[in-house]
Amino acid sequence: MPDRDPVVVLFKGGRLPSWHQLSNGERTDFEETHVKLMLSVAREHDMTRLEGFRLIGPQGDWQRFWLIEFPALEGAEAWIQAEMAPPYGLYGHYEYHLSRPLERESYETWVTQPAPPVVPLDADPHIIPKLDIDRSSFVVLMFTRYRPGAEALTSEQRGDQQHVDLMKGIAQEHGLMRLEGFQLQSPQADWHRAWVVELPTLEAAEAWIVGEEALPHGMYSQRSVHIARRWAPEYCASWSP
Repeated sequence: MPDRDPVVVLFKGGRLPSWHQLSNGERTDFEETHVKLMLSVAREHDMTRLEGFRLIGPQGDWQRFWLIEFPALEGAEAWIQAEMAPPYGLYGHYEYHLSRPLERESYETWVTQPAPPVVPLDADPHIIPKLDIDRSSFVVLMFTRYRPGAEALTSEQRGDQQHVDLMKGIAQEHGLMRLEGFQLQSPQADWHRAWVVELPTLEAAEAWIVGEEALPHGMYSQRSVHIARRWAPEYCASWSP
């Protein structure tokens, strides 16, 4: 029986140095086997979204962030198990978190310059093309939570409405293209929610980050922030109907 809301796998991933010690032939063979396996999981479990982002500043072995969405938990579990399977899985950095989307309709009203829809690549996804970043926008990835004790304060004490008004103003001024939030099913010590914020320029991304830190609201929130680019969006879109 399907879950009430989609399950979104939040995946912080990358390749270990040992991957680059393989021969070109080994890497190609492992990649093709891996893609075939993952496409079979995607189709068996009706995957509804695969979306990747490449960090502008890699964090050690963490180089890319992924959103992988399924209608039910079984699909997410199958995806994680398959992705780590040898031989390809021996050479990756894997950090997975299960989440649910946050009030999509509410945050869509913040968007002032919607990103154009992605047109899936018209080719068999089993055949891997040359992949690259999309340079038409910048993406702010934020991993956040309230600091301990902040949720015991009133909305007025935290400056919630002041913060919302400020961020909507930044969205209007800088052309917010997209705003999505995800609630972890298993909160981590330093983050409970993830945010994907797409903006047209680096200046806009910087303005958004500065706004998030503005007082008083900023003092009550703990956050880790990274700037990224979308990764091969047309190819990723070809993985789901």
